[in-house]
Amino acid sequence: MNVLERFNIIPNHKSLYEKAFTHTSYANENGTTSYERLEYLGDAVLELIMSEYLYKNTEYEEGNMTKLRSHYVCENALYEYSIRLGLNEYLLLGKGEEETGGRNRKAIVADIFEAFTGAMYLDQGLEFVKKFIYTNIIPLIENNEINFFSDYKSILQEYVQTDKRSLEYIVVNEEGPAHNKTFEVVVKIDNIIYGRGIAHSKKEAEQEAAKDALKKAQNGN
Repeated sequence: MNVLERFNIIPNHKSLYEKAFTHTSYANENGTTSYERLEYLGDAVLELIMSEYLYKNTEYEEGNMTKLRSHYVCENALYEYSIRLGLNEYLLLGKGEEETGGRNRKAIVADIFEAFTGAMYLDQGLEFVKKFIYTNIIPLIENNEINFFSDYKSILQEYVQTDKRSLEYIVVNEEGPAHNKTFEVVVKIDNIIYGRGIAHSKKEAEQEAAKDALKKAQNGN
C-alpha cells in the first residue's frame, strides 16, 4: 500500500491498514469488513495521546484541558488532519458513495484518521503512534495551522473564568480611511497584555488577540 510507504511504515499486519480505509459501502459491495471497529479504537488512542500532550505541555486545569482536547479530536480537526496527510486518497468506497463525493465527505474523511490511528496502534504499538502524532499533527496545532475554534474569545473567557481573573480588550491603534480602517487590539488578563490582534474590524481584531493569548497560554508563556 502506498500509504505505508508514504509514512515509512513496515507493517506486521497489512490487512489492518486495508481495513482502515474500507468504508461500509465498499465492504457491503465486496463482502469485506469496514473500518468502524478500528475507528472506535483509534478514537480512544488519539484521546490518550492528546491528553498526555496537554498534561505535559500546558499548565491548564482539568476543565480547560478537557475543552481543548475536545477541539483537537473533533470531527473538523480530524478531517483537517486527514486532508493534510492525504489519507482520503486511499479510501475504498462503494460505487454510489464514490459518485456522490464520499471521498471528500467530512464525516468519512474524519473517520479514517481514527481508523488509521487504530490500525497503527494494533500493528506497531502506542509509542509508534505517539511518534506519528507528534511528527505529523502536533506541529499543526502548535503553529496554529488549523482553525480549531470558531470563537477564540469564548474559549479565552472560559479559561480566565476558571481562575477568576479579569479580562479586557483595548483598542490601542486605529488607522486608515473610514471605508478601510485597521484596528489593533490588545487583550489584558489581570492588567497584563497576553495577546495582540490586527484586523479590519474591532470584533475580528479582538478574536485575533484572543487567539494570540490562547497560543501563549498553551505554550506556558
